[in-house]
Order: sequence, then structure tokens, then C-alpha cells
Amino acid sequence: MTLTMPSPASPLKIGTRGSPLALAQAHETRDRLARAFDLPPEAFEIVVIHTTGDNQRLIDADQPLKTLGGKGLFTREIEQSMLRGGIDIAVHSMKDMPVLQPEGLVLDCFLPREDVRDAFVSLTAASLAELPKGAELGSSSLRRRAQLLHRFPHLKVVEFRGNVQTRMKKLQDGVADATFLAMAGLNRLGMADVARSAIDPDEMLPAVAQGAIGIERRMDDSNTAGLLEAIHDGVTGQRLTAERAFLEALDGSCETPIAGLATLDGGTLRLRGEVLRPDGSEVIADDRTCPVEDGAELGRVMAKDMLAQAGPDFFSWR
Repeated sequence: MTLTMPSPASPLKIGTRGSPLALAQAHETRDRLARAFDLPPEAFEIVVIHTTGDNQRLIDADQPLKTLGGKGLFTREIEQSMLRGGIDIAVHSMKDMPVLQPEGLVLDCFLPREDVRDAFVSLTAASLAELPKGAELGSSSLRRRAQLLHRFPHLKVVEFRGNVQTRMKKLQDGVADATFLAMAGLNRLGMADVARSAIDPDEMLPAVAQGAIGIERRMDDSNTAGLLEAIHDGVTGQRLTAERAFLEALDGSCETPIAGLATLDGGTLRLRGEVLRPDGSEVIADDRTCPVEDGAELGRVMAKDMLAQAGPDFFSWR
């Protein structure tokens, strides 16, 4: 089909949250599209949409995400704007995305994946191992909290929310001795030096889809679909297909600590996964390989087998 190109007079509207990282991701998307079609930046309009998850009062209160409404806190208003026609596409951090999209929307374009590792951030210690007994580590991530309590039970965990800048201010104010961020976000902000160390996935398996940017569109917008095809990274898509199938089969909400990482070696996909109790007292883990085209099925089967291994009492805390 012949694509209709956006122009300064009729720009493609890119919806995003207003945090520095969200804006960096939106600009990366705009720049990739502009290069792919040799268009000026003015052919794209970045539209900032304030989401419930960006409410400063909720951030300052450091309430657990699951008590506030889950992952949809960061996407609901953006998706509603797209369904109304206010924006054409939405740029998301994939680790924040629910596994199911609202009716009428589709998420099938992914940019090349960044560093998947968690970053250890502290003003006093160079690594987790250097934190003394009783030190407080701040995190709002159920996955990170459970992994920390499982592997470092001598440390304390406190609720800790906000973007990179907010979290660094909280560390300076002594709210916690250390925290975690995603290396991908720090790299995209040009702030990699904030990390005291990057944590190997063998030590702390990352969140499903960590480091990936996804671009959501209206399902019936074939012209925009054609534009996005030019910047879609197939390898990232293959990896996320397996990871998100695994997440959906386990528990697609934000109420269960889950980690997952798919990697490719030629035509072989390796999928590692974990599901943990929130207090870190128990972890079920698996590690399997398959042909890359079978990634989604592997994710579903692996999740099913891990659920059987866990048994019904594993989720008694829900």
C-alpha cells in the first residue's frame, strides 16, 4: 500500500508520559521514524499526557503500586486519548505494560532493546554485598523486593517510588540507603554514571520486557501500522513474545513478583523465569530453550509447569 506521510501541517501525534525518561523514549521514536522516511522532526508532534501514576501526591506517599490500581496507572489516560483520536501512537516502557491491551488497540512495534540489567544505586555503598545488616533498600517493585529478601535477608526493604530524579533526591534525603533503577533508563538519559554497579541477570533476573520500548496504535489504523513497520526490531519482538506469554500465563497483573528474560543464540531461544513469594521466602525458577518460532508456546508451557510446581499454597498471600 502507498503510505500517507505525516507533515508539519498534519503531524503524527506521539503520546507519552511527561517524565524525562518517557520524553527521551518518545524523542527516540520520533527520530527513528524521521530517519526511516527522511522527514523533518516537525512532521511529528509529541503530546504529553498526565497519567494517574504520575500524581506527585501518590509518588511522595510511596504507596505500593498494586494498592493504587496496578500497571494501568501509567497507561490508562494515554490509551483513552488514542481511542478518542487525540494521539496516533503511544510510546511505553514495556515492563510497565499490561499483557492485554484495551479493545481497539494493538502493541506490535518494538525498538531495539537496551541493557536489561538492574542498576544498584547508592550514595554510600558500591554493591549490594557492601550494605551492612539492617540497611534499608527502597523499591516499589514487587519483583525486586522479593528477590532482595530472598538473596539478602539481612537487609530491609522500604517502599520507594518516583522517576530517576525523584529517587535520587530521596536517597539524598536519607529515605533509604540504596535503591534499584533500570540500566536501560539510565543509559537513555545519559546518566549511566548514577549506577554504582549493574547487577548480572544470574544474580537478579530482570522484569519481563525490561529495557524494551513498545509503540501502541489503533488496530484499524493501517497507515500508521505501515509507518511503524519501518522501525520495528524483530529480534526484540521475538524475545518479548516469549516473555510476555510467560507473564500472561503466570499472572499478568502487578500483584505477583515475576521475573523473566529471553535471549537468542542463532535460531535458539533461551527463556529463564522466576515467580516468588513477596516476602522472598520461596522462589520457583526454570530455564529452558526452544526454536525461536516456538517462544510463545514455551513461555506458556513453562509458566504452567511452574504453577504446578508451586502448588495452590504458594499464592496463599493473595
